[in-house]
Amino acid sequence: MVEHGDVRVVHKGGSKINFREPALSIDSRFLLCASGECVKVFSTSTEECLHELQGHTDLVTGVLLRPSNHLQAYSCSLDGTVRLWDFTDGIPIRTYVIGYPIHGIYASAKHEGVIFIITPMHTDTNSELFQLVAVHLPQSGEQLVEARELSAVLSNVSSNPAATAFGREGQYIVSAKPLELEVYFFKKQKSYSFYLKKDNQKGGKNTFTCITCHPTEDCIASGHEDGKIRLWRNFNHKKEYTYSTLHWHHSAVSSLRFTPEGTNLLSGGVESVLVQWRYNQESQRDFLPRLGGAITHISVSPDGALFCTSHSDNKITIIQSCVKVSAVIQGLVKGDGIRTDLMIDPRSKALVLNGKPGHLQFYSLQRDKLLFNLDIVQQEYIHESGLQQFEVVMAAFDAGGSWLATVEERKQKDAELELSLKLWAFDDRRQSFVLNTTISAPHEAQITALCFPHVSDGQTTMLVSTSRDGHFKAWQLAAPAHTEADKGLSWSCDFVGAYHSLVPERCCFSADSSLLAVSFQEVVTVWTPASWELLTTLSQPPGAIRDLCFGRLSCSKYLLAATTSKLLCCWNLLTCSLEWVTSMDVSLLRADPLSENMAAFCFEAGSTDLFVFKPCEPRPLFSHKALCSGRVTHAVFAPREVMLESCDESSQWLNSSQLFFLSPSMDLLTFITKAEEDRLMASNKQLVVSDDVAMTPFHLLLGKHQKQQQDNPQQESSQSVEPIPQPSSSAGINELLQMPAHVLPSASFLCSMFVQSLLISVKDPSASEQNKEEEEMESEKEEEDSDGEMESRISRPEHMPSGGQESVCAAPTLTKEEARKLRRLKKLDHSWMKGLLDK
Repeated sequence: MVEHGDVRVVHKGGSKINFREPALSIDSRFLLCASGECVKVFSTSTEECLHELQGHTDLVTGVLLRPSNHLQAYSCSLDGTVRLWDFTDGIPIRTYVIGYPIHGIYASAKHEGVIFIITPMHTDTNSELFQLVAVHLPQSGEQLVEARELSAVLSNVSSNPAATAFGREGQYIVSAKPLELEVYFFKKQKSYSFYLKKDNQKGGKNTFTCITCHPTEDCIASGHEDGKIRLWRNFNHKKEYTYSTLHWHHSAVSSLRFTPEGTNLLSGGVESVLVQWRYNQESQRDFLPRLGGAITHISVSPDGALFCTSHSDNKITIIQSCVKVSAVIQGLVKGDGIRTDLMIDPRSKALVLNGKPGHLQFYSLQRDKLLFNLDIVQQEYIHESGLQQFEVVMAAFDAGGSWLATVEERKQKDAELELSLKLWAFDDRRQSFVLNTTISAPHEAQITALCFPHVSDGQTTMLVSTSRDGHFKAWQLAAPAHTEADKGLSWSCDFVGAYHSLVPERCCFSADSSLLAVSFQEVVTVWTPASWELLTTLSQPPGAIRDLCFGRLSCSKYLLAATTSKLLCCWNLLTCSLEWVTSMDVSLLRADPLSENMAAFCFEAGSTDLFVFKPCEPRPLFSHKALCSGRVTHAVFAPREVMLESCDESSQWLNSSQLFFLSPSMDLLTFITKAEEDRLMASNKQLVVSDDVAMTPFHLLLGKHQKQQQDNPQQESSQSVEPIPQPSSSAGINELLQMPAHVLPSASFLCSMFVQSLLISVKDPSASEQNKEEEEMESEKEEEDSDGEMESRISRPEHMPSGGQESVCAAPTLTKEEARKLRRLKKLDHSWMKGLLDK
């Protein structure tokens, strides 16, 4: 058996973005939020994820802007580290090792070099007692630094970060316990506690839920379970404190936040309404209703331009000064419970499950983004407790993604169960699913399973459903009607099957769709869809069938079943005999559609174990003990876009598909190999961009020419007569361009240095050219001076005496330009002509 040596469980996609309060940058351009084991940086204008700050090895529990540098941010995690990031460039700067799980982080501009964290009071990870600790961050240039200088500030605090806040200018810090408000003054090093009764006279609950402090005045706002807001004043004296009460929310106040100027107080709760109270004029209120799910967190940008609210449906809404919604960042919707199975859309490769009431959500695992919602119920949802409404409880895709089957139900107290089976066809023009057939009351009782045959050519014409009414039904896609009035396709019941009045629980088709297996309590029946003949029955030890699954590819002859009697059975359909059986409490059984591998999630001692195996081999390929606490009931294999090339035996089962599963706490988890993680970490640690990272358009224009120069240096040198001089400070220029902008001096300071580096030194060859030009100008001046002498010499024979015996030929007169050209010809080197004559 291979243990999970280099395979780790991570919050890969669909993680909660509403787990902790998000942070807005000082210019309101970026939004940072904790998402699983990473921090995501979103654009507030485009809603796109710009960076994923990865490096933590456990759940991120807080994100905070650094007070001394608004372009950097802190993040804390349960892995016991605090990381400092340059979130604009997505670069890790420093990691501080604390050594204890961290549940929250705070910082103040007054306490420079110190952060405050919430850690357990005991080393036990299950400890429910927490303390507020001050951490002095050491000044070091290393990326990994141990921070061991810790000092306790408050003990027995809440692990909820919303229950602790800094006061005016960081002079004090406030912590709320269930019925106690504690204020610690740093200058006095003294704390005061204020108490409330459990229930007031009207029967309301006074329990603290959240607090916040006024930025410029000594005022603390606290939210309570009964929907009231209390404003505390004069708390620097234990006996003279006062508070006033505000009340609008009908349920618990989940979040409070003052605006940066302190002029307004924002509050939110389950009503999905953002309430804006005017400070010192609390009777004046503004409302922004219908924001979606219940508000869990409220954040305000440092400049006050944007508000953002986190919601219970894993959504962040960006609001422009409580006036209008400007952007919505939607994560994977995970409500109180997932009724449908996890499915993969064969067309878009998106994860599909029910999300908003009455909808199916299509979520991209590669982009970690919600693609769209498909309205199945097509009715307005009414937010009223106790009102029973239609819910999507089951869905299934065919192999080609051309058809989608959904089941919706509603159960009234004194009425019968209302069922509806809908068949949706994919419309290529609309690029979405369109309702084709609605079947009211397809069964007389609750539907337990749906399955399509595995037909790869897209010609799906059959659907099988099982119900607690004791029957399973085969639905057939009818042929087109011959009348011109109706030319569409529709679904109708083709066969009804039963077995000894037993209740069918599960059904599945074989890999080639030639067999259909239907489990009736403790008996597995095998049918042929061609004639609906019962071929055989497979019995096993007592215990109802919990899950049923055929093998794939070379293991397609095996049929596996998990039972409630904690047994996993495997039958060979060629011999109709029990191949093997093992004792394990399998809560979920899934087959990889691209390989022979199968995953079995087993519940043992309060936690879930994973075993990956092939039905034809007795030894598991991979195992992972204590995967998560509780019982896993939702999982799916998602095919990879690019196959991995892992040679390690423990991770080969992840080469073709990736396994995703939902934990009982509704966290979407997956597995990552060590090679994938190392490659991801290496890309994050690359602080300086090298030349071979990205092919930019500029690189495509000049890079090819540079490469040719490097490949053929002799040819280039022979063609070029003289090298082009380069600036002497090119290394400094490269360093200047590659350095992050926020650590550079001002532009005015760098301007003179930058221009000076571009200038060419006088010692360069260009100086000799200048000297040549000066010499040539001097020679021309001398030539002009000698022109007069030459002219006089040429005209001298005309004045010779007539008695001369020799006849003198009169020389032709030359102009100044011709004489100058003649002198230049004399200076030329004519040695090349001698070489030609010698040949």
